Amino acid sequence: MSYTGPDFDPPPERRSRRGPLTVALAALVCGGLLGWGVYAATGGTENKGAEAGSSPSAAPRTPSSPAASSPAGSASPSAGDAGDEESPAARTPSASAPAAAGPLKGKVVVIDPGHNPTNVKHTAEINRQVDVGTHRKECDTTGTSTNDGYAEAEFTLDVAHRMRALLEKQGATVKLTQDRDRPYGPCVDERARIGNAAKADAVVSLHADGSGAGNRGFHVILPGSVNEGEADTRAVVGPSRELGERIAGNFVRVTGTAPSNYVGGGTGLVTRKDLGGLNLSTVPKVFIECGNMRDSKDSALLTSGAWRQKAAQGISEGIVSFLRG
Repeated sequence: MSYTGPDFDPPPERRSRRGPLTVALAALVCGGLLGWGVYAATGGTENKGAEAGSSPSAAPRTPSSPAASSPAGSASPSAGDAGDEESPAARTPSASAPAAAGPLKGKVVVIDPGHNPTNVKHTAEINRQVDVGTHRKECDTTGTSTNDGYAEAEFTLDVAHRMRALLEKQGATVKLTQDRDRPYGPCVDERARIGNAAKADAVVSLHADGSGAGNRGFHVILPGSVNEGEADTRAVVGPSRELGERIAGNFVRVTGTAPSNYVGGGTGLVTRKDLGGLNLSTVPKVFIECGNMRDSKDSALLTSGAWRQKAAQGISEGIVSFLRG
Protein backbone atom coordinates (compact mmCIF):
# COMPACT_ATOMS: atom_id res chain seq x y z
CA MET A 1 0.00 0.00 0.00
CA SER A 2 1.39 3.39 -0.86
CA TYR A 3 1.05 6.35 1.50
CA THR A 4 -1.95 7.66 -0.42
CA GLY A 5 -5.56 6.62 -0.87
CA PRO A 6 -7.84 4.90 1.61
CA ASP A 7 -6.23 3.92 4.84
CA PHE A 8 -3.09 5.83 3.96
CA ASP A 9 -2.77 9.56 4.20
CA PRO A 10 0.78 10.68 4.99
CA PRO A 11 1.66 10.30 8.68
CA PRO A 12 1.48 13.57 10.59
CA GLU A 13 5.03 13.25 11.81
CA ARG A 14 8.09 11.56 10.30
CA ARG A 15 11.63 11.54 11.61
CA SER A 16 14.12 12.90 9.13
CA ARG A 17 16.90 10.55 10.21
CA ARG A 18 16.98 7.11 11.75
CA GLY A 19 17.86 7.14 15.43
CA PRO A 20 21.01 5.52 16.80
CA LEU A 21 21.02 1.73 16.89
CA THR A 22 21.00 1.77 20.69
CA VAL A 23 17.77 3.76 20.68
CA ALA A 24 16.12 1.38 18.23
CA LEU A 25 17.33 -1.64 20.18
CA ALA A 26 16.01 -0.26 23.45
CA ALA A 27 12.62 0.47 21.90
CA LEU A 28 12.38 -2.99 20.40
CA VAL A 29 13.45 -4.85 23.53
CA CYS A 30 10.98 -2.87 25.62
CA GLY A 31 8.30 -4.04 23.21
CA GLY A 32 9.50 -7.63 23.28
CA LEU A 33 11.16 -7.35 19.85
CA LEU A 34 14.18 -9.51 20.54
CA GLY A 35 14.49 -10.36 16.86
CA TRP A 36 16.11 -6.98 16.24
CA GLY A 37 18.90 -7.98 18.60
CA VAL A 38 19.49 -11.09 16.51
CA TYR A 39 19.61 -8.95 13.38
CA ALA A 40 22.08 -6.49 14.85
CA ALA A 41 24.28 -9.20 16.30
CA THR A 42 24.57 -11.01 12.98
CA GLY A 43 25.23 -7.86 10.97
CA GLY A 44 22.16 -8.29 8.76
CA THR A 45 22.27 -7.02 5.21
CA GLU A 46 18.92 -5.28 5.12
CA ASN A 47 18.79 -1.45 4.96
CA LYS A 48 22.57 -1.06 4.79
CA GLY A 49 23.37 2.38 3.43
CA ALA A 50 19.73 3.37 3.06
CA GLU A 51 19.14 7.09 3.45
CA ALA A 52 16.68 7.87 6.21
CA GLY A 53 14.12 10.59 5.85
CA SER A 54 13.18 10.18 2.19
CA SER A 55 9.55 10.97 1.50
CA PRO A 56 7.37 7.83 1.48
CA SER A 57 5.02 9.48 -0.98
CA ALA A 58 7.56 9.59 -3.79
CA ALA A 59 5.56 7.09 -5.83
CA PRO A 60 1.90 7.85 -5.00
CA ARG A 61 -0.93 5.54 -6.03
CA THR A 62 -4.24 7.28 -6.51
CA PRO A 63 -7.50 5.37 -6.11
CA SER A 64 -8.69 6.37 -9.58
CA SER A 65 -5.62 5.17 -11.46
CA PRO A 66 -5.94 1.67 -12.96
CA ALA A 67 -2.21 1.74 -13.67
CA ALA A 68 -1.49 1.71 -9.96
CA SER A 69 -1.61 -2.08 -10.00
CA SER A 70 -1.25 -4.54 -12.83
CA PRO A 71 -4.07 -7.02 -13.40
CA ALA A 72 -3.56 -10.54 -12.19
CA GLY A 73 -1.08 -12.39 -14.30
CA SER A 74 0.36 -9.29 -16.00
CA ALA A 75 3.73 -9.91 -14.43
CA SER A 76 5.27 -12.63 -12.37
CA PRO A 77 8.02 -12.74 -9.77
CA SER A 78 11.42 -14.18 -10.54
CA ALA A 79 10.83 -17.35 -12.54
CA GLY A 80 14.02 -18.92 -11.26
CA ASP A 81 12.90 -19.03 -7.63
CA ALA A 82 11.61 -22.46 -6.70
CA GLY A 83 9.33 -20.87 -4.10
CA ASP A 84 7.53 -18.58 -6.57
CA GLU A 85 4.76 -20.98 -7.49
CA GLU A 86 1.29 -20.51 -6.03
CA SER A 87 1.14 -21.74 -2.48
CA PRO A 88 -0.59 -25.14 -2.18
CA ALA A 89 -2.72 -23.50 0.53
CA ALA A 90 -4.43 -21.31 -2.08
CA ARG A 91 -8.10 -22.21 -2.16
CA THR A 92 -11.50 -20.60 -2.06
CA PRO A 93 -13.04 -19.75 1.33
CA SER A 94 -15.69 -22.44 0.82
CA ALA A 95 -12.93 -25.05 0.64
CA SER A 96 -11.35 -24.11 3.95
CA ALA A 97 -10.21 -27.13 5.93
CA PRO A 98 -11.67 -27.84 9.38
CA ALA A 99 -9.47 -26.65 12.20
CA ALA A 100 -6.92 -29.24 13.29
CA ALA A 101 -6.11 -30.13 16.87
CA GLY A 102 -3.36 -27.89 18.14
CA PRO A 103 -2.43 -25.11 20.55
CA LEU A 104 -4.73 -22.64 18.75
CA LYS A 105 -7.79 -24.86 18.77
CA GLY A 106 -10.82 -22.62 19.34
CA LYS A 107 -8.99 -19.44 18.26
CA VAL A 108 -10.18 -17.41 15.26
CA VAL A 109 -7.70 -15.50 13.10
CA VAL A 110 -8.82 -13.18 10.31
CA ILE A 111 -6.30 -12.38 7.58
CA ASP A 112 -7.02 -9.30 5.50
CA PRO A 113 -5.10 -9.39 2.18
CA GLY A 114 -4.78 -5.72 1.31
CA HIS A 115 -6.70 -4.64 -1.80
CA ASN A 116 -8.09 -7.10 -4.35
CA PRO A 117 -6.40 -8.13 -7.62
CA THR A 118 -9.55 -7.16 -9.56
CA ASN A 119 -9.94 -3.69 -8.01
CA VAL A 120 -8.18 -2.35 -11.09
CA LYS A 121 -11.27 -3.20 -13.16
CA HIS A 122 -13.65 -1.42 -10.77
CA THR A 123 -12.15 2.00 -10.13
CA ALA A 124 -15.57 3.72 -9.99
CA GLU A 125 -16.78 1.34 -7.29
CA ILE A 126 -13.67 1.59 -5.15
CA ASN A 127 -13.70 5.39 -5.36
CA ARG A 128 -17.04 5.41 -3.50
CA GLN A 129 -16.78 7.21 -0.15
CA VAL A 130 -17.39 5.23 3.04
CA ASP A 131 -17.58 6.24 6.70
CA VAL A 132 -14.52 5.19 8.70
CA GLY A 133 -15.64 6.70 11.98
CA THR A 134 -13.50 9.81 12.10
CA HIS A 135 -14.08 10.90 8.50
CA ARG A 136 -14.98 9.59 5.05
CA LYS A 137 -12.61 8.18 2.48
CA GLU A 138 -12.51 5.96 -0.60
CA CYS A 139 -13.78 2.40 -0.34
CA ASP A 140 -10.41 0.98 -1.43
CA THR A 141 -7.55 1.44 -3.91
CA THR A 142 -5.81 -0.73 -6.45
CA GLY A 143 -2.70 -0.81 -4.27
CA THR A 144 0.83 -0.37 -5.51
CA SER A 145 3.23 -2.59 -7.46
CA THR A 146 6.90 -3.17 -8.12
CA ASN A 147 8.52 -1.30 -10.99
CA ASP A 148 8.24 -4.55 -12.98
CA GLY A 149 4.48 -4.75 -12.41
CA TYR A 150 4.14 -7.30 -9.60
CA ALA A 151 0.99 -6.11 -7.83
CA GLU A 152 0.68 -5.57 -4.09
CA ALA A 153 -2.70 -7.31 -4.27
CA GLU A 154 -1.04 -10.46 -5.67
CA PHE A 155 1.64 -10.31 -2.97
CA THR A 156 -0.81 -9.96 -0.09
CA LEU A 157 -3.05 -12.77 -1.30
CA ASP A 158 -0.10 -15.15 -1.71
CA VAL A 159 1.20 -14.41 1.79
CA ALA A 160 -2.34 -14.81 3.17
CA HIS A 161 -2.60 -18.30 1.65
CA ARG A 162 0.74 -19.30 3.17
CA MET A 163 -0.27 -17.93 6.57
CA ARG A 164 -3.59 -19.76 6.47
CA ALA A 165 -1.84 -23.09 5.95
CA LEU A 166 0.58 -22.44 8.83
CA LEU A 167 -2.08 -21.27 11.27
CA GLU A 168 -4.51 -24.06 10.47
CA LYS A 169 -1.77 -26.56 11.31
CA GLN A 170 -1.70 -24.92 14.75
CA GLY A 171 -5.45 -25.56 15.12
CA ALA A 172 -6.73 -22.04 14.43
CA THR A 173 -9.86 -21.29 12.46
CA VAL A 174 -8.68 -18.92 9.72
CA LYS A 175 -10.86 -16.59 7.65
CA LEU A 176 -9.84 -14.29 4.81
CA THR A 177 -11.62 -11.01 4.12
CA GLN A 178 -11.29 -11.74 0.38
CA ASP A 179 -9.80 -14.50 -1.72
CA ARG A 180 -10.22 -13.20 -5.26
CA ASP A 181 -13.82 -14.38 -4.86
CA ARG A 182 -15.56 -11.04 -5.37
CA PRO A 183 -15.35 -8.41 -8.13
CA TYR A 184 -13.71 -5.76 -5.93
CA GLY A 185 -13.07 -4.82 -2.31
CA PRO A 186 -14.29 -5.31 0.32
CA CYS A 187 -14.26 -1.66 1.32
CA VAL A 188 -12.16 -0.67 4.31
CA ASP A 189 -15.17 -0.40 6.61
CA GLU A 190 -16.42 -3.86 5.63
CA ARG A 191 -12.96 -5.33 6.19
CA ALA A 192 -13.19 -4.20 9.81
CA ARG A 193 -16.72 -5.56 10.18
CA ILE A 194 -15.64 -8.99 8.90
CA GLY A 195 -13.16 -9.33 11.75
CA ASN A 196 -15.68 -8.03 14.27
CA ALA A 197 -18.42 -10.40 13.12
CA ALA A 198 -16.02 -13.34 13.32
CA LYS A 199 -15.21 -12.38 16.93
CA ALA A 200 -11.62 -12.79 15.86
CA ASP A 201 -8.93 -13.25 18.48
CA ALA A 202 -6.50 -11.51 16.12
CA VAL A 203 -6.71 -9.74 12.77
CA VAL A 204 -3.76 -8.86 10.53
CA SER A 205 -4.06 -6.72 7.41
CA LEU A 206 -1.30 -7.48 4.90
CA HIS A 207 0.29 -4.80 2.72
CA ALA A 208 3.45 -3.73 0.93
CA ASP A 209 4.37 -0.06 0.64
CA GLY A 210 4.83 2.11 -2.45
CA SER A 211 7.38 4.55 -1.07
CA GLY A 212 10.43 6.07 -2.74
CA ALA A 213 13.58 4.21 -3.72
CA GLY A 214 16.01 3.93 -0.82
CA ASN A 215 13.19 3.63 1.71
CA ARG A 216 13.44 0.08 2.98
CA GLY A 217 12.21 -2.31 5.64
CA PHE A 218 8.92 -3.32 7.24
CA HIS A 219 6.69 -1.62 9.75
CA VAL A 220 3.67 -2.68 11.78
CA ILE A 221 0.84 -0.17 12.16
CA LEU A 222 -0.96 -0.05 15.49
CA PRO A 223 -4.32 1.60 16.24
CA GLY A 224 -4.27 4.81 18.24
CA SER A 225 -6.91 5.61 20.83
CA VAL A 226 -9.94 6.89 18.93
CA ASN A 227 -13.46 7.60 20.21
CA GLU A 228 -15.36 9.46 17.53
CA GLY A 229 -18.42 8.62 15.47
CA GLU A 230 -18.63 4.86 15.01
CA ALA A 231 -14.96 4.44 15.93
CA ASP A 232 -13.97 3.41 19.45
CA THR A 233 -10.62 1.67 19.69
CA ARG A 234 -9.98 2.24 23.38
CA ALA A 235 -10.58 -1.38 24.40
CA VAL A 236 -8.30 -2.82 21.72
CA VAL A 237 -5.35 -0.42 21.73
CA GLY A 238 -3.46 -2.42 24.39
CA PRO A 239 -3.92 -5.94 22.97
CA SER A 240 -3.34 -4.65 19.43
CA ARG A 241 0.01 -3.21 20.51
CA GLU A 242 1.00 -6.53 22.04
CA LEU A 243 -0.02 -8.32 18.85
CA GLY A 244 1.98 -5.85 16.75
CA GLU A 245 5.08 -6.09 18.91
CA ARG A 246 5.08 -9.88 18.76
CA ILE A 247 4.60 -9.87 14.98
CA ALA A 248 7.41 -7.34 14.51
CA GLY A 249 9.84 -9.30 16.67
CA ASN A 250 9.14 -12.58 14.92
CA PHE A 251 9.22 -10.95 11.49
CA VAL A 252 12.74 -9.68 12.14
CA ARG A 253 13.85 -13.04 13.52
CA VAL A 254 12.48 -15.19 10.69
CA THR A 255 13.06 -12.95 7.65
CA GLY A 256 16.20 -11.08 8.75
CA THR A 257 14.57 -7.89 7.47
CA ALA A 258 15.22 -4.71 9.43
CA PRO A 259 12.54 -2.27 10.59
CA SER A 260 11.67 0.62 8.29
CA ASN A 261 14.29 3.32 7.83
CA TYR A 262 11.69 5.97 6.92
CA VAL A 263 8.88 5.68 9.50
CA GLY A 264 8.78 4.49 13.08
CA GLY A 265 12.16 5.81 14.18
CA GLY A 266 13.80 2.39 13.67
CA THR A 267 11.35 0.56 15.95
CA GLY A 268 9.25 -1.04 13.21
CA LEU A 269 6.12 0.25 14.97
CA VAL A 270 3.88 3.14 13.90
CA THR A 271 0.66 4.30 15.59
CA ARG A 272 -2.11 5.72 13.40
CA LYS A 273 -5.55 7.19 14.09
CA ASP A 274 -6.71 7.74 10.51
CA LEU A 275 -7.11 4.18 9.20
CA GLY A 276 -10.65 2.90 8.84
CA GLY A 277 -9.58 -0.72 9.03
CA LEU A 278 -8.20 -0.06 12.52
CA ASN A 279 -10.59 2.64 13.74
CA LEU A 280 -13.66 0.45 13.22
CA SER A 281 -12.18 -2.73 14.65
CA THR A 282 -13.52 -4.00 17.98
CA VAL A 283 -10.99 -6.85 18.11
CA PRO A 284 -7.16 -6.80 18.27
CA LYS A 285 -5.91 -5.78 14.84
CA VAL A 286 -2.75 -4.46 13.16
CA PHE A 287 -1.50 -3.72 9.67
CA ILE A 288 1.91 -4.82 8.42
CA GLU A 289 3.77 -3.21 5.53
CA CYS A 290 6.15 -6.03 4.64
CA GLY A 291 8.53 -3.89 2.60
CA ASN A 292 8.70 -1.22 -0.08
CA MET A 293 7.79 -2.45 -3.56
CA ARG A 294 9.40 0.61 -5.16
CA ASP A 295 12.86 -0.08 -3.79
CA SER A 296 14.87 -2.52 -5.92
CA LYS A 297 16.36 -4.39 -2.95
CA ASP A 298 13.05 -4.73 -1.12
CA SER A 299 11.21 -5.71 -4.30
CA ALA A 300 13.72 -8.52 -4.88
CA LEU A 301 12.56 -9.95 -1.54
CA LEU A 302 8.86 -9.34 -2.07
CA THR A 303 8.91 -11.10 -5.46
CA SER A 304 10.68 -14.15 -4.05
CA GLY A 305 8.41 -17.05 -3.12
CA ALA A 306 10.99 -18.31 -0.63
CA TRP A 307 11.04 -14.94 1.13
CA ARG A 308 7.23 -14.71 1.10
CA GLN A 309 7.16 -18.04 2.91
CA LYS A 310 9.48 -16.58 5.55
CA ALA A 311 7.26 -13.50 5.82
CA ALA A 312 4.20 -15.69 6.31
CA GLN A 313 6.03 -17.71 8.94
CA GLY A 314 7.25 -14.66 10.83
CA ILE A 315 3.81 -13.04 10.94
CA SER A 316 2.14 -16.34 11.86
CA GLU A 317 4.59 -17.03 14.68
CA GLY A 318 3.88 -13.57 16.03
CA ILE A 319 0.16 -14.35 16.03
CA VAL A 320 0.75 -17.72 17.72
CA SER A 321 2.88 -16.03 20.38
CA PHE A 322 0.17 -13.45 21.02
CA LEU A 323 -2.66 -15.97 21.22
CA ARG A 324 -0.75 -18.28 23.54
CA GLY A 325 0.12 -15.36 25.82
